[in-house]
Amino acid sequence: MSELLTAAQMRAIEQAAIESGEVTGLELMERAGQGVVEAIFEEWPEYANAPQSASVLCGPGNNGGDGFVVARLLNSKGWRVQVWFWGDRNKLSADARTNYNLWETLGDIRDLDDMEFRSEPGAAVYIDAIFGTGLSRAPEGELADFLQFIGGSGGDWAHYQARLVAIDAPSGLCLDSGRMLRGGDPFPFETTVPLCRLTVAFDSPKVGHFLDDGPEACGKLVVKDIGIRKWRETEWKPSMKLGMMRKAATRLIVREPLVKDRRLPTFWREVLNKHLGHKFAYGHALVLTGGSGKTGAARLAARGALRIGAGLVTLGVPPNAQLEVACQITALMMQRVGDATALEIVSQDERLNALCLGPGIGLRRARELVPVALASMCAAVLDADALSAYADDPTVLFDQLHKNVVLTPHGGEFARLFPDIAAKLAEPPTKGPAYSKVDATREAAARAGCVVLFKGADTVIADPSGNCSVNAAVYERAAPWLATAGSGDVLAGFVTGLLARGFAPMAAAETGAWLHVECARAFGPGLIAEDLPEMLPTVLRDLPLGGVSES
Repeated sequence: MSELLTAAQMRAIEQAAIESGEVTGLELMERAGQGVVEAIFEEWPEYANAPQSASVLCGPGNNGGDGFVVARLLNSKGWRVQVWFWGDRNKLSADARTNYNLWETLGDIRDLDDMEFRSEPGAAVYIDAIFGTGLSRAPEGELADFLQFIGGSGGDWAHYQARLVAIDAPSGLCLDSGRMLRGGDPFPFETTVPLCRLTVAFDSPKVGHFLDDGPEACGKLVVKDIGIRKWRETEWKPSMKLGMMRKAATRLIVREPLVKDRRLPTFWREVLNKHLGHKFAYGHALVLTGGSGKTGAARLAARGALRIGAGLVTLGVPPNAQLEVACQITALMMQRVGDATALEIVSQDERLNALCLGPGIGLRRARELVPVALASMCAAVLDADALSAYADDPTVLFDQLHKNVVLTPHGGEFARLFPDIAAKLAEPPTKGPAYSKVDATREAAARAGCVVLFKGADTVIADPSGNCSVNAAVYERAAPWLATAGSGDVLAGFVTGLLARGFAPMAAAETGAWLHVECARAFGPGLIAEDLPEMLPTVLRDLPLGGVSES
């Protein structure tokens, strides 16, 4: 899958490339500047042959060096360019100093004064090259005021947002966490981070581009190649990598890598070839319901499990809800499961290979049935009430979990299970790298000893070993209509159905989360939870299967 790098990992890669002789720092800076200019003309094609004006805001690091290159390249195309500088000019890195000097032969460099900047005529494009991937502390004082102005507090903020291009990241955004760094206590503003029209990253996207505030601040994300990707994939052998690179990579779940991994195509070919087997060959999932009037969530989950390819899905129903459920189902099966003893008997069926507990089940029933389900060692998804039932003492749950379990908490449920981890995540970040949702999910998975799928627009999935994926419904994958009652129940069903099909827990969580977003995007606005399972045939049918081998 696509890699999401941390700032430190990106710096390590660039430094290794320079030390190997593959490239120089100046060449990387030149390529980055060229990538920004290309992105500007891709975003505003009307400017390609019609020179405009630009204000380039540079800082003292290599990000500022990239900004000087952008200024020079735009100038060479006939643009009117004004460069503004923030920081100590004596602290410029060698490469940034070289490009600073090159720009000085073409135009002046003004110190970034807030009031003077505001008095200047508006530019067609503004370039934010103040801070990039290496930001370690929150902007403060006059710079914080300035960034707040162009980020949303000024009367003309929309003018800047519509024309603002960030290099690496909007200044003030931590690219390890996607969180806005804040200074002072209490800090007077909600954010110092400007909201951008376009953000240009290099080589690989970073974790923070997809988490928390990152997508909103970045606007549109474009990743430009700077000529070292092939080198690091083919020449930079694993034995040469620094210790920080040995840490399990964070992966971004996107369509193309899933196809390249052959996971979904193989799965779907199995579905198409169902005539070669029988329903039990494709798994039997049991979804436990709540009592009368509380069965809808479980029925949504069960429908999701059936649609995603489980051969048989049974609803485990207490006596007082049997008539209600019987009136609502057709392809789904029903089994009376009134108490723990009944579940213990049902779970002895060797053909049963996946369980789902939580959606609408109720706290008391969850507390009674979860221990029996986990004692069976069957693959299981615990969601909703099955998580909240242990809020008083989460260790009771953790002591029962095993490696074939997937927990699927939303933010509130996560905080009930992992209050100390959630508290760290909620602390206002003042320096980078800030604690991130990736850090939190990895820590939670290690504590629980199983896969944790931490839901949200920036869903993060981790296993106890530290493997981690981000399934982000942001940028062009945004699906805000997923914020509807019952959508999380369907996701639990998707994961359960994939577990029944034989997917490993991490793969089931990753694939289920990806398909969940794709179904929402295929339906569009007006989506309700019942629509999600019914979009699966369309999504699966549209997968590009041609030319993918079975090896």
